[in-house]
Amino acid sequence: MRVGMIAYAYYEGNARVQQYVKALVERGDTVEIFCLSSDGPSASEIAGAKIHRIQARKRRRESPLRYALSVTLFMLRTFFILAKQQLQNPYDVIHVHSVPDALVFSALVPKLAGVPIVLDIHDILPEFYLSKFQAKPASLTFKLLVLVEKASIAFSNHVIIANPIWHERLLQRSAGPDKVTTIRNYPDPKVFSPRPERCSNGKFIMIYPGSLNWHQGLDIAIQAFAKIVGEIPDAEFWIYGEGPERDNLIQLASSLGVQAKVSFRDFLPVTKLVEVLAGSDLAIVPKRSSSVFGTEAASTKIMEFMAVGIPVIVSRTKIDSLYHDDSMVQFFDSDDPDNLARAILHLYKNPGLRRQLTANALAYVAENRWETKKGEYLAIVDRLVDCSRRRDNTTKRSSGRGRNGADATQ
Repeated sequence: MRVGMIAYAYYEGNARVQQYVKALVERGDTVEIFCLSSDGPSASEIAGAKIHRIQARKRRRESPLRYALSVTLFMLRTFFILAKQQLQNPYDVIHVHSVPDALVFSALVPKLAGVPIVLDIHDILPEFYLSKFQAKPASLTFKLLVLVEKASIAFSNHVIIANPIWHERLLQRSAGPDKVTTIRNYPDPKVFSPRPERCSNGKFIMIYPGSLNWHQGLDIAIQAFAKIVGEIPDAEFWIYGEGPERDNLIQLASSLGVQAKVSFRDFLPVTKLVEVLAGSDLAIVPKRSSSVFGTEAASTKIMEFMAVGIPVIVSRTKIDSLYHDDSMVQFFDSDDPDNLARAILHLYKNPGLRRQLTANALAYVAENRWETKKGEYLAIVDRLVDCSRRRDNTTKRSSGRGRNGADATQ
């Protein structure tokens, strides 16, 4: 089977895309990936798949217009490459990762040729827009994005959504129940697994890796860190990643006098990041519950931290309260730096509690693994391809018969 995988994202930093690619490659499918690059267009092979890096994109603050132009350019480039590839060596299925939903239309030529399209919605776009650009639900742009969502789902043969809250949202406004499957984000067990306890060298390392967007609440975490640094003199907060809020966060750390303790570091591939995680004492996921998107977007990072074996402090958002409980993570009241500061101090002063949370979290990860869902994903792909081939064979047989049902050549 030949699969095209499209994502307006960096392949090395997207565990969800990687897990699909690995599942397909491991069973012998041919996979081509179309994604972003950090330094310009290129083509190579990775993890047994061919990867086309279509265009560069910097992880900095973007206006809505600049973001739309960048996405449009990526779609056009992908459209022409896919059209050429489809004519030369047809695909069996195209798997498109949102955001944005409209990226599915870059697969128009394969779609017209009868190739089934899977739309995989990592982040539900209308709500993501509200958070990213501080817009209102009554705004014209939000309403247009809902229309695009409906059109994109109608164009697709099947939709995969990242969590049950968004599954219900799609059923209410954009899709029928037979067209949507929930597959959450899972850590790769070959990468994220328990590591031996590290030598702390007297430091207490807190860590956050990921995008630096407003809804992620890193300003809340930095404010909380500033409140506890006097009681944990050897504490350090390492932030790995890029995003539109990076400069603001650096300025905040400086204004609070903790710039020497809060370290902003470049994005790391997961294979390198996991070693950094293993050397940390505490992970923080400070998402804003006041953000519609923030409170509903499940964080892959939480299960990655759990799988490595480090305790996690988590904002009490709607989605994370659905997946996790107080036996496996330390919750704090979202958007409250004082409450987060108290949670940090509580875990710092109670190493036994940290060990208990870690043990319970590891048991949870063992029961909730990608391996339990991988078969469901592969079955979706196989069913779509099988249906497409049956339709193609039926069309070919019908085209060889006359109006009265007799063979046209007789």
